[in-house]
Amino acid sequence: MPNRLTKTLALFLPGIFLLGFNIGTGSVTAMAKAGATYGMSLLWTIVASCLATYFMINVYGRLTLVTGETALQAFRRHIHPVVGLFFIVALTAGVSGSVMGVMGIVAEVSSEWSKAVVDGGIAPVWFAGFFVALVYFIFWNGKTQFFERSLAVIVAVMSACFILNFFILMPPPVDILKGLVPSLPEVTLDDGRGPFLVIASMVGTTVFSGLFIIRTTLVKEAGWTLADSRKQRNDAIAAVAMMFVISGSIMAAAAGTLHAEGLGLEKASQMIGLLEPLAGSLATTIFVVGIVAAGVSSQFPNVLMLPWLLCDYNQSQRDMTLPRYRVMVLVISLLGLVVPIFEARPVFVMIVSQAFNAVILPVTVACILYLGNRRDLMGEHRHTAITNALLTAILLFSLVTTSMGIRGVWQIITS
Repeated sequence: MPNRLTKTLALFLPGIFLLGFNIGTGSVTAMAKAGATYGMSLLWTIVASCLATYFMINVYGRLTLVTGETALQAFRRHIHPVVGLFFIVALTAGVSGSVMGVMGIVAEVSSEWSKAVVDGGIAPVWFAGFFVALVYFIFWNGKTQFFERSLAVIVAVMSACFILNFFILMPPPVDILKGLVPSLPEVTLDDGRGPFLVIASMVGTTVFSGLFIIRTTLVKEAGWTLADSRKQRNDAIAAVAMMFVISGSIMAAAAGTLHAEGLGLEKASQMIGLLEPLAGSLATTIFVVGIVAAGVSSQFPNVLMLPWLLCDYNQSQRDMTLPRYRVMVLVISLLGLVVPIFEARPVFVMIVSQAFNAVILPVTVACILYLGNRRDLMGEHRHTAITNALLTAILLFSLVTTSMGIRGVWQIITS
């Protein structure tokens, strides 16, 4: 029975990992901010982002299925080693910001929620310390099966919480349908921000370059070949479908409560005080559990990003029990204490971090556009005209969101 469970889990691991990586507190923050401020009017952004993510997963996965090389290996061998190093540095920088924001939000929300149980609540730094230690303990255990099962359980809890909350707090169905039509909200700038940075952060947290890079490693480790193309495609469909459902559920919960009451969202902890009188303690507790599960599930791949990328780039064995990797993970994990200790604004840190990720996306698209059209690599499996057209459209879309992210950050700096 345990062996059968392990084999079954292995079939879904790339999708589980993808979902856990993608739906973190970055997604929760971006989607909740969008729903609270603009209702369901930006739902189309989630649709576009999920479609782009699905397509990018497939083209990068196909590269590995055909060549047997991961993305970083292909960058190093067939473009230039500097390109591989760029992604290692850029993704590590983005993930470091995410680690700070993720744990800041988890700690802040947990602290606010604890006020209902303990007089005055428990300080955020204690929650941050606990969750940092929990993630590091699971990492230190060093057993792949323990890691995989822990991630699967946490992702399942997160998914159940957000979907259940959707049915409790959902806005009118007509608002959901209207949100599928692409439009830019006609609103005055909110403290100099406007919708631009929120849109860029939504795209950045969904169409995340790190997903495509790391997924090629998981596909290679799973031993998938061209014969497994359907398996790879179905796994991607399941993961992206859940991304849309969960992201849309978070946006809808905020839109059906905070936006309906004309309330915005500046701090994650606001959601506790604002949601409870509108939705009740049950819905609030479910939302808090979902946020904590999302934060912890995304911290696993976040803290492992740098050592995994280095192993991939150097084509060395991915042995996370080596002292140098344990030190790397410890240093990155401790970044989770920065926001609680220095009382920074975690929502701001997360949104800027996700917008930064959107800046990396154009390079990611350009690389697969080049590699996928090389006859010496892909042979008869080179990109078709339709694939090239879609990649070009995603590249243009990513350039637009990049400009939105830069514009949004500049508005915050100058406001």
